[in-house]
Amino acid sequence: MSVTRRSVLSLLAAAPVLAACGVGGSSPAKPGERQVRIAYQNFADSTLLVKDQGVLEKALPDHRITWTSFDSGASINTAFLGGAIDLAVIGSSPAAAGLCPPLNIPYQVVELLNVIGDSEALVVREASGITDIRGLVGRKVAAPFGSTAHYSLLAAFQQAGVDPASVTLVDLEPQNIQAAWQRGDIDGAYVWTPVLSVLQQDGLTLTDSARLAAAGKPTLTFTVARTEFVERDGDVLDQWLAATDAAIKKIKDEPRVVAEAVSRQIGASVDDALSQLKQNIYVDHAEQRGPGYFGVADAPGALAEQLRATAEFLHGQRKVDSVPDVAAFRAALRTPRA
Repeated sequence: MSVTRRSVLSLLAAAPVLAACGVGGSSPAKPGERQVRIAYQNFADSTLLVKDQGVLEKALPDHRITWTSFDSGASINTAFLGGAIDLAVIGSSPAAAGLCPPLNIPYQVVELLNVIGDSEALVVREASGITDIRGLVGRKVAAPFGSTAHYSLLAAFQQAGVDPASVTLVDLEPQNIQAAWQRGDIDGAYVWTPVLSVLQQDGLTLTDSARLAAAGKPTLTFTVARTEFVERDGDVLDQWLAATDAAIKKIKDEPRVVAEAVSRQIGASVDDALSQLKQNIYVDHAEQRGPGYFGVADAPGALAEQLRATAEFLHGQRKVDSVPDVAAFRAALRTPRA
């Protein structure tokens, strides 16, 4: 089941029913069975190995594990607000927005899954004649609003000196971007794989998230968890973190094994899945304790400042109402154990 922002409201309205029947294909919960509701996205990453191999289901046989696919971080934030999920894979831009007014979602960033590279990019139709970002003035460009791709698109405009108001920006989920591209309704899009790979077949890449990261606008993928869930189900979270850390390490040591699992989950070939995995940077939990990321309790890393910088950028683009101080972002990070 794939959930978009348009369908997420019906998901929330039906939350009690979905909890009973098991969103994402799970069977009904048994009396007294604890539920864990996971939101994921269909792009190549370590969590798809965890899902494919049923790691949590094996480690937590007395729990009902529910996996629901979402098309963007904005939809995931809406689901969090409705109390429909416990744990989610989400980009740094929607995570930063979730920690700011007006959303103020009570969740914590519990791990870093990857640093986004050229798996997200700004592509224009070759037939459009556009050769640089300035050429987008007066054109129609799509992105999933509130996503890391949207953040990167705005950062690319800023870098090129392009006023976003001079471009017609269209809010579309990835699968709708692909359809609009094929119809010729849009001139360009900032989106992620696997849709990105389809667009690049007859498109020109103007920039990507690896280049923007090098220019000081990095984007990342996190796991976030409801604060209540972290406090109540710490044992479950520990199992999740152990599973994802092992999966991140396997990407480095046995990438083809992970690619085989990803291919089963997203319907791509193994070679395509392997190519997509190579487009991001993976940092295991030991490395995440370094100063560039979470740090440790006595020496916090730079991640809180990066999140706040993202929020400041979003505030400048009028995407959030205000930006808390860095202490609030630091408090939202669950520092990895030594």
